[in-house]
Amino acid sequence: MFGWLKRWAAPEVEKRSSGAGYTAQVMAARENWISGNLTVAELTAAVQSCVSLWEGAFTLADVKGTDLLDRQTMALIGRGLALRGEAVFLIRDRLIPFTDWDLTTRDGIPRAYRGQVPEVGGGRMETALAAEVLHLRIASDAFTPWAGKSPLSRVPLSASLLAEVETALRDVYRDAPLGSQIVPVPDGSADDMATLRGSFKGRRGAALVIEGLAQSVGAGMHPQLGKSPDQLSPDLSKSMTGESLTAARDAVSLAFGVLPAMMNRSVTGPAVREAQRHLAQIVLQPLAQIVAEEAGAKLGGRVLIDVVRPMQAFDAGGKARALSTMITALAAAKEAGIDGTTLQDALAFIDWHDE
Repeated sequence: MFGWLKRWAAPEVEKRSSGAGYTAQVMAARENWISGNLTVAELTAAVQSCVSLWEGAFTLADVKGTDLLDRQTMALIGRGLALRGEAVFLIRDRLIPFTDWDLTTRDGIPRAYRGQVPEVGGGRMETALAAEVLHLRIASDAFTPWAGKSPLSRVPLSASLLAEVETALRDVYRDAPLGSQIVPVPDGSADDMATLRGSFKGRRGAALVIEGLAQSVGAGMHPQLGKSPDQLSPDLSKSMTGESLTAARDAVSLAFGVLPAMMNRSVTGPAVREAQRHLAQIVLQPLAQIVAEEAGAKLGGRVLIDVVRPMQAFDAGGKARALSTMITALAAAKEAGIDGTTLQDALAFIDWHDE
């Protein structure tokens, strides 16, 4: 009696799971099911090739100012930015990655984190202030400046098209009766025809069909007139499958900053070098500077990350010509008496500047 009154007087406090636990994973899976297979494109070779380029570029990057950003950590950063758009690390004697996290903000700036640290026997939760966490993110918007977006999440239509086309091709090559034929044979008894049909086995089960001549030719026509095996293989050329696949692959590659020319089978060496320079200078170096700013603010000191120098396409002939031209220009400047501040201003004018 008194227990019933006590329950009514003091209602129980509702307990809820954290945003980084099992409930968050179930909600994310449910959201993915409702919105459709928009992230299935991550399973394609085109996307993984672009992700590998990002990962390799960050792994090769020259890092100055800290020892915590080692090669393994830089590889995790590159892959996390490519697939998730952000990467979070707990700062201890080394950088410990968070597999999932939630945070609190003030004025849109993260103040504290609660994340899950991966372990073999199951992850554990860690709570830390923002100064103890290295949070790297790209493509943030004004509505969620504390979160990043991956290239695939920014182009869901192209990613969905690539996934649908490759899924359709997979289903065709898995289920379609490729190589099976309809073969005309002389008519016989029902038992003989059934035995004959059962004796033929196609590569995809009983997909090979046998029909009698009387069932397939018109009355009064010669039994063998115009009769040849008919193919059951679907004609994919009429569906523009190849063109659709190429267009979707090129669009997704551009979203990652990879020029589609690199995936052309007839690409030449100069085109590959220019594509590598474009990826390094226009796409990855700005991201590396974002990572360097965050690392410098959280780790202390000035951090420099350079992905352009390691990713440059080594062209021996071009480098030799560039060195010869540079030496000639420096010699001419010395003969003309141009040195010191004037020479530095001239080098800065042609964007020859070392940070």
